[in-house]
Amino acid sequence: MEHYDLIVIGGGPSGYAGAMRAIDFGKKVLLIEKTRIGGAGIYNGVLTSKTLWDQALKVLSIREMIPNYEVNFDAVAKIVNEAVFERKTQMTVHLQLLQKLQTRLFFYEKGTALLLDKHTVQIAKDDLLKTVSADFILIATGSRPRVPSNIVVDEKIIVTSDGIKNFTSFPESMVVLGAGVIGCEFATIFSGFGKTKVNLIDKADRILPFEDEDIASIVKNNLEANGAHVHQGASLKKMQLVNGKVEYELEYKNGQSEILTVDKALISIGRVANVENIGLENAGVKLNERGCVWDDDTQTNISNIYVAGDATTEVALVNVGEREARHAVVRMFGPTVKPLSYKNISTIMFLNPEVAAVGMNEQECVAKGIAHKVVKLDFSTNARAITMRKTKGFFKIIVTNDSGMRILGMRAIGEHASSAIQAVAYLIHTNQGIKELADMMHPHPSIIEGIQECLRMLLNKSIYKPYVFKDRLKCYVCENGICTPIESLV
Repeated sequence: MEHYDLIVIGGGPSGYAGAMRAIDFGKKVLLIEKTRIGGAGIYNGVLTSKTLWDQALKVLSIREMIPNYEVNFDAVAKIVNEAVFERKTQMTVHLQLLQKLQTRLFFYEKGTALLLDKHTVQIAKDDLLKTVSADFILIATGSRPRVPSNIVVDEKIIVTSDGIKNFTSFPESMVVLGAGVIGCEFATIFSGFGKTKVNLIDKADRILPFEDEDIASIVKNNLEANGAHVHQGASLKKMQLVNGKVEYELEYKNGQSEILTVDKALISIGRVANVENIGLENAGVKLNERGCVWDDDTQTNISNIYVAGDATTEVALVNVGEREARHAVVRMFGPTVKPLSYKNISTIMFLNPEVAAVGMNEQECVAKGIAHKVVKLDFSTNARAITMRKTKGFFKIIVTNDSGMRILGMRAIGEHASSAIQAVAYLIHTNQGIKELADMMHPHPSIIEGIQECLRMLLNKSIYKPYVFKDRLKCYVCENGICTPIESLV
């Protein structure tokens, strides 16, 4: 029986990152993947959807100048396929070359893995079975789209994100079930191409309910400006295929109901961890109350078995999964490290406009009873936004309500928002103050100057004064659920 220092089950972003980190420690690693290296991160998830998003926004920009512009579906599909091929090829060639090195540490098996006990794994490929063992095991089996039990998903007409690749043309009409980030992203994409009438089913009082209302309002307004319609406060009673189309029935909070018909439906109501049929029970690995693998800082209840990525659904993001896997491997083979912190995760929501976030938002601070100060600067005051003629959006920084003004969180919505978030994330991560970043010479004209001006407002030395530009610059303090505008923050 072949023995390894580490067996990684799952070749998606988390598993791949974990295997590569183990090589850094000179460990003998076996990576097992049952289908395709890269997982959903390449084929059905981030890479494909964000490539589509980029193309949709390009088309939207063209349509602003040429209203009658017609986008070609095959041309867009070709770009997406090229992106997938490029990334897939990079990863595959990298693995092939690693296996050819004279000091070989990396090994790869394509097949289905089954834990036989806490050290032993069976690999099934076609009709062949192979048994291997390891000192440590990393579970990185990912997740799949959640599907309601009362809806038949054929991944052609009624689809999850996995089925978008099966489209052969832009549908004339489409309904999206789920108004979270992914649902809103796909509503943004298809409405942006200008070929699809998009309906978005939102059971809550507003889309993106976990985000502040000012963020959700801008996203909703832009969706509606591109012809999308939000079924606000609507519960889905029924969805089925009728004569090759999707018929769905909604019931609203006022008791009214309606039946509508569209060409396609996208189900976007979250994801489910892939934890079945991998032998967790054979190794004694426990699940948590959400049906995911239980872990304590990536370590399961079995000391030599670790978990990373969507199998834990701590936070279902590629960057988080990769970081968890690398952290797990350091815990196995490296020096003692402090536990992972999820307080300074930088995220991007690929909406229109894009949203970048780190730390807490306002409604979280209020819910936790944290007294805080808020500074908010409109994109219309930013020179770079003005040059791009993209002035819809704002920066918002939330700090503690004391002289230290430690950053609790930040939100940016608008053009290039994602480029503005990392410096603030670093301040949160290192628990540093805001003065150094405020005093740096930022490039001009740039979006990140908006961050600088927010910090200057906190220090009461901004160029534009919030008590003059009250409609574009806002400063207020929130305590005990009451927010009060202030003219001076120091």
